[in-house]
Amino acid sequence: MKRINLSDGEWIIMNVLWKSAPQTITKLTSALKESTGWSKHTIITMLNRMESKGAVRYEQGVKAKQYYPAVERAETALEETESFLDKVYSGSLGLMVNTMVEKNSLSKEEIEELYAILKRAEEEEK
Repeated sequence: MKRINLSDGEWIIMNVLWKSAPQTITKLTSALKESTGWSKHTIITMLNRMESKGAVRYEQGVKAKQYYPAVERAETALEETESFLDKVYSGSLGLMVNTMVEKNSLSKEEIEELYAILKRAEEEEK
């Protein structure tokens, strides 16, 4: 499967589609107008670009196209995470976490969450 690179704006649209699909252009414009200020034409342009990338698909509805995500959230997030790790930390998750620790960027709750995740991973390894 080919990797899909999404821009920050495309992630915003994908999150709306993953949360509640299908969506028409009118519904997307309404849902995103206040937070982004995007016009209908901006959303149409972005959807066309996303369709070309294989991120969204549409079905012709009675009055308007119905847009759906064409990729799974978890798979797309994993690809984005791996790309980020490769680009910023040479693929090292440990280096990223160490950077966060050194900069005191982790709350007590986040540290506890990381411990729980690592414990679960260790148990699944057995």
